[in-house]
Amino acid sequence: MTSSEEKIKEAFEEKSWQEIKTSDSWQVFKILSEFVEGFEKLSRIGPCVSVFGSARTGPENKYFKLAEEIAFKLTRKGYGVITGGGPGIMEAANMGAKKGRGKSVGINIALPFEQEANIFIDPDKLITFDHFFVRKVMFMKYAQGFIVLPGGFGTFDELFEAITLIQTGKIGRFPIVLVGTSYWTGLIDWIKEVMLEKEKNIREKDLDLFKLVDTADEAVHEIDHFYSQYLLSPNF
Repeated sequence: MTSSEEKIKEAFEEKSWQEIKTSDSWQVFKILSEFVEGFEKLSRIGPCVSVFGSARTGPENKYFKLAEEIAFKLTRKGYGVITGGGPGIMEAANMGAKKGRGKSVGINIALPFEQEANIFIDPDKLITFDHFFVRKVMFMKYAQGFIVLPGGFGTFDELFEAITLIQTGKIGRFPIVLVGTSYWTGLIDWIKEVMLEKEKNIREKDLDLFKLVDTADEAVHEIDHFYSQYLLSPNF
């Protein structure tokens, strides 16, 4: 028996299984298993667009209806839809994909107070992760575009990670579409006036990394136009 094997054996003998599961070194295997499951399932889904937005948006909200319409129209163009798998905007987008008979993918996250997966996800295309960072890798790797409706901190986290990775050349460029002028204008004005003009923390061309629209047709057009403009096809 090697010294490494002896250490593992000793760890099992000296610690309870729960202690081993939660230790830093053993956590690596849990993280690795999430990556493997995600890669295996999502590598077969075909071209999809990720739709982001608040889990708290109700069916009566205009953005809920807009998310459903966008997802439906994406399926008419041959795209599937990826969401975070939960309620609100995510549920609306999965519902729209289902109505359009397109692929409806849910990349859910296990949380203590929310969220259960919505019922409009294809059963074979639902994955639940424990780690946000693994989940975000899946969004970046398997989406051909991001459509971002009003949301909270989680939505902003996913949006700015995508912009940062494209800006720094860590991933290839893909279309990022913000939906809702009234929601996003204040943020965009601050980015222009403070980040760009006053503090010079970004370049002017960085503002071209995302587009702002108001309608479902405009959102879907931005995805299609991106690929036709650069003579590219979705990466499947």
